Amino acid sequence: MPSRQVTQLKSSALDHQRGTPLSDSLLPLQSRIAKLTWGERLDILDAWTLVLDGTYAHLPLKQALYGFDPIRAIEHLRQQVPTLSDIQFHRALTALINRLRDAHTQYSGPHTIQNAVATLPFLVETYGPFDKCHYVVSKISDKRLVGDLHFEPGVTLNWWNGVPFDRAVDLHADNETGGRPDARRARALESLTFRSLEFGPPPDEYWVDIGYTDLKKKDHELRLPWRVVLPNRAPTAGRGGAMRSRRAINPAAEAVRRAKKLLFNPALWQEEQRQVSSLRPSQGTGVAEHYKDFLTARTVSTRHGKFGYLRIWSFDVDSDTEFLEAAKELLDRLPDTGLIIDLRDNPGGFIWAAERMLQLFTPNQISPTKFALRSTPLTRAMASARFNDGELGPWKSSLESAPSTGEPYSTHLPITSVEQCNDLGQYYGGPVVAVVDANTYSSGDLFTAGIADNRIGPIVCIGEATGAGGANVWTSDDLSAAMKPAGLPLPTLAHSANFTIALRRAVRSGDADGVLIEDSGIPGQPYSMTKRDIFGENKDLIEHCAAMLASQPLTRMHVARERGALTITTAGLDYVDIFIDGHPASFPGKKLASDDVTHLQIAEYAGEVEVVGFAANEVKQRRRLPARA
Repeated sequence: MPSRQVTQLKSSALDHQRGTPLSDSLLPLQSRIAKLTWGERLDILDAWTLVLDGTYAHLPLKQALYGFDPIRAIEHLRQQVPTLSDIQFHRALTALINRLRDAHTQYSGPHTIQNAVATLPFLVETYGPFDKCHYVVSKISDKRLVGDLHFEPGVTLNWWNGVPFDRAVDLHADNETGGRPDARRARALESLTFRSLEFGPPPDEYWVDIGYTDLKKKDHELRLPWRVVLPNRAPTAGRGGAMRSRRAINPAAEAVRRAKKLLFNPALWQEEQRQVSSLRPSQGTGVAEHYKDFLTARTVSTRHGKFGYLRIWSFDVDSDTEFLEAAKELLDRLPDTGLIIDLRDNPGGFIWAAERMLQLFTPNQISPTKFALRSTPLTRAMASARFNDGELGPWKSSLESAPSTGEPYSTHLPITSVEQCNDLGQYYGGPVVAVVDANTYSSGDLFTAGIADNRIGPIVCIGEATGAGGANVWTSDDLSAAMKPAGLPLPTLAHSANFTIALRRAVRSGDADGVLIEDSGIPGQPYSMTKRDIFGENKDLIEHCAAMLASQPLTRMHVARERGALTITTAGLDYVDIFIDGHPASFPGKKLASDDVTHLQIAEYAGEVEVVGFAANEVKQRRRLPARA
């Protein structure tokens, strides 16, 4: 690289190139780390010691699993404060917190790189079994940023900065969050080309040297500088209100997800930005249109027939009600023969949105995930403060009794109530299979647990299990607001330094009642991605899921209500029961033919109607129709 360009990179830490189709979104990054006094550094360390010891939900688990005491490590770092530069202090504390292997618990240092993501102009993916995997370039954002005609989708990566590629992934994995080796490797593979700068320092290197084999089996070398993008958040993304303390998300992964969309689907990203000033769904436009950053759907044709394919990109929304309306709108467009729900790389989001969505796919009652706080003087004081009663009040009594019983945790209670999880009822009646990977995290873990524990359908997993993020995450601002009325204020954090922390741990319900999600995840039937999956729109994966859907029994039920008449169209059901306002109607156990259209008369102004379909004496279908206005 010419010396003039090296000088430019050293002065700005990360390169920035204008004149690309994404020039409006690329930012010239100055690696400016705010100057901290010794006292300000000690305040940050004091805050971490206080919250880790007093509120961190997984502290006993992490100490037992990894033999690592973060509180003692912080005390050791405290002794080094006078000898470290600002960037050294930032890197040391980030590395210390990352040793917890918890993407919910992250340090965001006092810097000016909010919402930014460092990127290289391509995406790395892997296919094949774990012990014989192939690393390939699957997408390139802009050929002009690469400047090498041989470097194109499909080339095989051989080494990274002079290190064999598989070893480079392992080295990066040592510094990543994730409770299992496969989860750390999955995040490391992503971090090779995408790194959130809000929850980590800039890359050590100014550029990356890559060795690769092109499509003609010839070896090449390439040097690419890091660049920075500011992907922004979707207009309908969660920003505050009630959802702030009800989040379960890896915020760094959400920023990376947005950056990928910006680089590899810029037209869709730009269209989304234009929607900021457009009509809201309540003003007559389709709800799904406003949520396509989070939900997309299509019909897929396979050897086993046509099925629905629903991609849930993220649960990071502000309104769970609108999110569910968008999902229902998309489901209306899909065949009822079976549904593939794809949650790969879903970083989580609003817990209510994830757990309330489960009811759309089953006729049975949903049991939500349950959460608990560690029993400490700080959590007891927070739960007892009147200001926190709405958020932490349900856990108050068990926290107060814990010292006398020796319980290390409060009672496990749901954040999404049973009533919320079952207020809409089933909407899609076909069989369901869910697809996850080691980057399915947080609320993605909760949704997957709900699929398994409520017996909604089988799970196909790329990797050993989901990402294993089992907690409700709070920001330092949320925690500070809850600690102040408890009379135990959080030390002031200088220069916009902040953090996130796992406050309430999650355990599964239903068939796996009480099982921890953190560091375990939700396993499924293993599947190895193929080359055709990566370059052919997941064709082999979809065929695999389609075979699973085709093997499941299929029933159908469609219910229409018009004034005093119900029209019930069914297939594969033996009989239906009908309830009005929760009470049995006058024709219980209505017998059906195998494929039938049944017309029934009810009172014109009857209340809520529920129709329940049975096959072999098991509930297979359930529809709920609201009362007429």
